Amino acid sequence: MELLEQWRNMAYSQEADPKELNALWDKYFELEKAIYEQLLEDPDKEVKGKVSELAEKYNMELLQMVGFLDGINESLVKPNPIETMKEDTVVSLKFDKESLYKNMVGAKADWLYNLPQWENIFDEDKRKELYLEQKKSGTIVKGHKVGRNDPCPCGSGKKYKYCCGRS
Repeated sequence: MELLEQWRNMAYSQEADPKELNALWDKYFELEKAIYEQLLEDPDKEVKGKVSELAEKYNMELLQMVGFLDGINESLVKPNPIETMKEDTVVSLKFDKESLYKNMVGAKADWLYNLPQWENIFDEDKRKELYLEQKKSGTIVKGHKVGRNDPCPCGSGKKYKYCCGRS
């Protein structure tokens, strides 16, 4: 079984005891926050290494590191082969700053997008702009509905019901 599949089976198990699952996620979020605090201190530095080496570097279990890699993958400059990675697969944590911030907002991870390290990367206006951009990206805007007695949108000058609204 691939590492990613093992992580997902453990972290999203329907059969697991809810208390154990909550404890797993609480520990994971604590470790995740610590990693991001370190990565955001020097956001232009590329952190690279084997999955097992990165797990050791950040004091995580191997599967927790796999979960972290799964979470950050969409924000990376070049995605890692997370579906097929093994302990000795070399991965990179080089992330796109704007993409990472927006993905944190999209995940509703306020403990991550409110980290003080972001203040050294983006000013307050830029953070607000990225926040709103991300929030609007999930908003569906319906177009104006044409009423039967409204002018036809085709430009004929007729009422919609006598023009394009005919069945």
